[in-house]
Amino acid sequence: MKDAPLNRIGVFDSGVGGLTVLKELTQQLPHESILYFGDTARLPYGTRSKAEILQFVREILTWMESCQVKMVIMACNTSSALALEEVRREFPFPILGLILPAAKAAIRQGQRVGVIATPATVASQAYRRAILEIKQDVTVWQVGCPEFVPLIEAGRIHDPYTYEVTYNYLQPLMEQDIDTLIYGCTHYPHLAPVIRQILPPTVRLVNPAQYVAQAAEQELELLGLKRDFPALPTEFYVSGDAEQFAQLSQRWLGFCPVVQQVSVDQVAFSYSVESTCP
Repeated sequence: MKDAPLNRIGVFDSGVGGLTVLKELTQQLPHESILYFGDTARLPYGTRSKAEILQFVREILTWMESCQVKMVIMACNTSSALALEEVRREFPFPILGLILPAAKAAIRQGQRVGVIATPATVASQAYRRAILEIKQDVTVWQVGCPEFVPLIEAGRIHDPYTYEVTYNYLQPLMEQDIDTLIYGCTHYPHLAPVIRQILPPTVRLVNPAQYVAQAAEQELELLGLKRDFPALPTEFYVSGDAEQFAQLSQRWLGFCPVVQQVSVDQVAFSYSVESTCP
């Protein structure tokens, strides 16, 4: 649509994990402009309570609303598992999560599905419920991986310790002879080189980022919001250290992004009084 507004798609995560979603969006929807927010001052999300996550998500969505986004993608499985249904009813734009697109993809690939995720996502049973609601004869095993996000955010992908931790998390799933593994956290595809070393080559990997990007395209087309003219450069914001995020994300983006800091207080303030986007 030539007359479509220049509103961006908002994408948020606790840190660099959502860059896996950003990558898929830029590949599948090259004309869409994106606003990325990493809540790095409050990561990891995966060990927090539902009440905390819901509050954080409401604050971020209100801030993004002040930025006039046309859609938001929760590039965070923990947020998708614990807050998606509540906030969808509270905001005027479409909000997409990762659980359902990944569940649909997993059952197309196998019958014995493993899920690695944050403790909060595992405790929510969101993946198990989503999979079994679609296909009841699939068996699902889940493993909480609390050490993954801190290791990834610290840039320790290739540490021997990271290999050891990854092996310990995957071992119970390999013992169950899984045929499919879901990355139940957007950070985890960053560990693909390590995970692929450990898993049998027959195990199929499901990256939810790929499928939520497909869902976003379908939703934009349905609503008549899909752009067909050149995208603006992605805007990056974080609640923590902007320079640290820029340096860490460079290895996955292929360039060093310009990152602006928006403090937690500013994001929370936007929720309380609907302030404007920086």
